[in-house]
Amino acid sequence: MSSSTTQVPLSSQTVNKLAIVALALGGLAFVGIWVFGLGVLATFAVGAGHVSLNQIKLKHQKGRGLALAALAIGYGIATWAFLSVLMYIPTSVQQWIN
Repeated sequence: MSSSTTQVPLSSQTVNKLAIVALALGGLAFVGIWVFGLGVLATFAVGAGHVSLNQIKLKHQKGRGLALAALAIGYGIATWAFLSVLMYIPTSVQQWIN
């Protein structure tokens, strides 16, 4: 038994739609932090980014850069939120003691 792999022509490769959605969610989360408090959308951007990377690999699609950008934005917002909480803890403890 021989296994044959089929090569998809570059012209027929499509951009993964979920990667576009992930980047849109990441952008909306980034803008929404200061405008509407929509930072929670970063969670969905990270999830969609990981799923789209898997789809891109399996289906040989384009859009890897979009998915990676969505992941960078999503994880960046998560890191910023975590550091904000860490910086708030000493202030809240000090107020509780006084």
